[in-house]
Amino acid sequence: MNLILQTILIGIGATLFMDLYALLLKIFGIKSLDYRFLGRWIGHFTKGHFRHNHIMKSSAMPYELSVGWTAHYLIGITFALLLVFAFGKKWLENPTVLPALCIGIITIIAPFFLMQPAFGFGVAGSNLPDPGKARLMSFITHSVFGLGLYLSAIILKQIIERFA
Repeated sequence: MNLILQTILIGIGATLFMDLYALLLKIFGIKSLDYRFLGRWIGHFTKGHFRHNHIMKSSAMPYELSVGWTAHYLIGITFALLLVFAFGKKWLENPTVLPALCIGIITIIAPFFLMQPAFGFGVAGSNLPDPGKARLMSFITHSVFGLGLYLSAIILKQIIERFA
């Protein structure tokens, strides 16, 4: 199977794994990510707005929910590409958990230093009511994504071997 296609499928699988984790949190009444605000942020790019005082108070944008979910999965695919770029085809042939988990944890840089400040939440959520909790939740979520990278690669490898 094509290296790029494998990586895309792993990115989708890892993002789906993260979304299942978020669903589990929601079942237990724990607030999780709302990709509508990611879509709203992206939507405001067309107006030249890249930073908001508080994204939740910014005006809604057309299709912000679908834009947010699409961006969420494209970001997951991009991070999977980072994993394969960093660890190569050898990792795809023999996936191990540590590289995937490291990439998952490293990806926390994006929300801490790009998205949260742009949303008006401050660096690493410093403007949120409980920044420590927000940071911990981000760390866990990105760790879950890293685990999802590994599990998706293992599942894909088994599928490829079975049908090859």
